[in-house]
Amino acid sequence: MIQYHNRNKQLENRKQGVKASNNAKKYYDKIRKQHHQIACQRKDFLQQTTTYLCKTYAHIKIESLNVKGMMANHKLAASIADLGMYEFKRQLTYKAEWYTNRIDVIDQWYPSSKKCSNCGHKKEKLSLSDRLYVCDECGFEIDRDLNASINLEQAPESVIVEKIGWVTSELTSVDSIKSS
Repeated sequence: MIQYHNRNKQLENRKQGVKASNNAKKYYDKIRKQHHQIACQRKDFLQQTTTYLCKTYAHIKIESLNVKGMMANHKLAASIADLGMYEFKRQLTYKAEWYTNRIDVIDQWYPSSKKCSNCGHKKEKLSLSDRLYVCDECGFEIDRDLNASINLEQAPESVIVEKIGWVTSELTSVDSIKSS
């Protein structure tokens, strides 16, 4: 609902003793309900998605992003703000402990989008409008997001910034359990 429809309605002003018109009150109630519904949908989506990921996968790798820098792009800022990336990571973190999963956070400077998942060649320039990744070296063509996810899966230990959940050194092997 576009809020400029309310521009001609009598708004409340306590300093001047003016009360809001009934139409303005009804309109603001309608807007409030819509905002509440959208907030509930976003919360439900985050809960269901993080639960699904933690129940389905034992080892999850996510990329640390420069959200502040991404918000500087005025064309993307509203969409990025709506995603709730911090809340997604927070929920994924505590649910990983519940379901005994492992989450690896990959460094934000790792070239997951620019690197070819087939041969390892790194592109120097890649714009946001390039949705298909085409390698200059081997000619490999793949969706850009799929290429980035494959690169994150193959990311070396040196680019992992944070490990959340179980760590392999803490696990005991089956042989040590059998011998005791």
